[in-house]
Amino acid sequence: MAETAATTMTDAQFRLLCDVVRAHAGLHFDEGTRYLVEKRVARRMQAVGATSLSAYLWSLRSPGPGSEELVALVDELTTNETYFFREIRQLRALVDEIVPERLVAGGARRGRGPVQIWSAGCASGEEPYSIVMLALEAGLVPGRDLHVYASDIAPSVLTKARRGHYRPASFRETPDPLRDKYFVEKDGLFRIRDEVRACVDFIHLNLLDPSKIALLGAMDVILCRNVIIYFDAATKKRVIDTFYERLVPGGYLLLGHSESLITVSTAFELCHLRSDLVYRRPIPGEERDDPWHRIAAHAAAAVDGGPEGGR
Repeated sequence: MAETAATTMTDAQFRLLCDVVRAHAGLHFDEGTRYLVEKRVARRMQAVGATSLSAYLWSLRSPGPGSEELVALVDELTTNETYFFREIRQLRALVDEIVPERLVAGGARRGRGPVQIWSAGCASGEEPYSIVMLALEAGLVPGRDLHVYASDIAPSVLTKARRGHYRPASFRETPDPLRDKYFVEKDGLFRIRDEVRACVDFIHLNLLDPSKIALLGAMDVILCRNVIIYFDAATKKRVIDTFYERLVPGGYLLLGHSESLITVSTAFELCHLRSDLVYRRPIPGEERDDPWHRIAAHAAAAVDGGPEGGR
């Protein structure tokens, strides 16, 4: 099949498209990604039979069918490359340290059931399934000890996640014994076993839609790894504020190793676990004097142009 040629946009058209996509999904594109955006827009135009770029861009701003196409375009623009057990030390910290601690905290303070975990931006499901497999290996019981929700803005990857079929590239960091134990190989694909697949609830969710996020309820742990790097500063703050609201006091936020809250939020504290560093929503009344908080407050003030920023 011939590769689709990129659609050349004027500067005004490119800015319009970026504004529409940013308003809908928070994704930020600049000149460095312009050719990629033009190429993927051309694919969508070909898929829907659009012959005019101006008409296509106008349709994205229209209600009804335009909204559906905007979802499809964001799906096309989103890169969803991941694999099982990515940044494994953090996942081990979650299963070996955070979940046991939250089980005790939940029983002592709130009388809640399983630890509530949300994998935000789960792509094709490797992250939430990795959590379940590590939990099973640690002797935890999904449903009793933990409940895993997983969300993404791209319907196509959620379909793949629910199906649970993966190519060998998804196992680049997976020990053979775990792959053999939890997957069945057939025709070059590996299908995750039903007892793992049934432990994750997948949800189509936009991180900029607070009304739908509220339906998830309170969370003990939120993982949003290698996602906010695609957002501009204002959207990062908006999403992180939402995570803060959804976390119970004492709940944890796990970001990717290349991501930081240092210029985004001072609401969280940095926790040193045995295996990794993670963020935590402080408990009211707890003494808080972590050095990271002072550094983050200074950096945030510098960004905002406040007194500490030396503006």
